[in-house]
Amino acid sequence: MALPQKLLDKLVCPQCKKKLDYQEKEERLICGHCKLAYRVEDNIPVLLLDEAEKL
Repeated sequence: MALPQKLLDKLVCPQCKKKLDYQEKEERLICGHCKLAYRVEDNIPVLLLDEAEKL
């Protein structure tokens, strides 16, 4: 299930505050600037720097 566009429009990277790109199939949000991936669990974005995956 996809995240609502209204929510996606408001989400930013907690590190650099830039817009995140949503990869629905992989269930993650990507910050192209910081090269970090944040997972989405049960349609809830986990925007914690300690749990971000380096790309």
